[in-house]
Amino acid sequence: MFVSVLRNAQFRNFLISDVISGFGVGMATIGANWYVMTETGSNQYVGFLLTFNVLAGFLVSPLAGIITDRFDRKKVILWTYVLRAVLLALLAVLFMVRGFSMPLMYGFAVINGIGWTIYMAASRSLVQEILPEKVLVNGNSFIEISLQVGMFSAGALSGVIYKFYGFEAILLINITVFLISGVVLAAIRYPSIVHTQTEGKQESFWHSFRAGLTFLWQRQTILLLGIISIVPLAVTMLYNVVLPAYVNISLQSDSIVFGLADMFYGIGGLISGFLVSLLIVNLSHKQLVYLFFVLAVVNLFALYANPYVWLVYAGSFLLGLCNSSLRIVMNTLLMENVQKAFMGRAMAVWTGLSLLIQAGGSSGIGIIIDRFGANYGFLIMSAMMGVGLIGFVAIAERIHSLTKKETTRWPINE
Repeated sequence: MFVSVLRNAQFRNFLISDVISGFGVGMATIGANWYVMTETGSNQYVGFLLTFNVLAGFLVSPLAGIITDRFDRKKVILWTYVLRAVLLALLAVLFMVRGFSMPLMYGFAVINGIGWTIYMAASRSLVQEILPEKVLVNGNSFIEISLQVGMFSAGALSGVIYKFYGFEAILLINITVFLISGVVLAAIRYPSIVHTQTEGKQESFWHSFRAGLTFLWQRQTILLLGIISIVPLAVTMLYNVVLPAYVNISLQSDSIVFGLADMFYGIGGLISGFLVSLLIVNLSHKQLVYLFFVLAVVNLFALYANPYVWLVYAGSFLLGLCNSSLRIVMNTLLMENVQKAFMGRAMAVWTGLSLLIQAGGSSGIGIIIDRFGANYGFLIMSAMMGVGLIGFVAIAERIHSLTKKETTRWPINE
């Protein structure tokens, strides 16, 4: 049964922690984008904010993968919570004293980027450790549900909190939820695979990094599947750059409409967790990937031509549904076919590539929408999803065995 995965107490604690931290991250991200746009009046600066975020994450990604595969993954996540809370508290004080400052906003973006990159590598590796392989798809569905619960509730509240209390209040809420998430996560008890595999030996960081790259290079279909899996994530990040300008300029609406649009994205992501668990009974992994890529391409193109607020809500909902469903299916395939000892480094490589795409795209897309209009941002995202679809078609025949229950650990022979 779909909900049977919740009987695992360790996974249940992780899920609660993930919901709470996702709420804080979502609220801070949405609030920061709107804060920069309203204070500067320029979408280029919103793009620059994301550029600092993703460059920081990209630069730390090799280290994030090594840390995740060398140390207890739960402790790594706990440290990301604590350090982010401390650094955000310092930023909140500086904002209260100095007021708006782009250098401080860039500092926020760097903290966010580094923390998120390490968290992604460690959290997905932790889930792979605490769940049996046969329930990974259900586990990933619940993870997506938890993420979107946090995100859409953040989207609903961030616009209101920002309007009446300011960005500093959003930062204080973010600090609080990180601390609460840490308390919940600390209750998890499990035998860490890192302890059993590193007992009595200690590899150098360089050797660990090189081993991770070799592991992926020898399994190039898995590598390509991982690269394709980051396309929906990159599009989601660019959506956060485009949406504020689209609401403010194209639709001439305020932060509440912006927050609601982001909330509908989260509702779509929330429903995806339930929908994928139902569809996986009758459709293969490959068919689901085709379905949601095609829907996303068409939907983003429709948003490019849309002049109505209610259609932005509908389009945001469908984009959340498609992108989250794609992440569930492809993350499950990757978890089923990447050894636990290498999962952190593999995730770090794909996350780093995702951040590199975002770093190049965020500033560029900010300049484009300033010159040509915010709707062109949706056109660019539609093209990106089209490239992801084409890439999946190109390797589809090589990953057919990933959709079957195999007795071998490595169903693809490169």
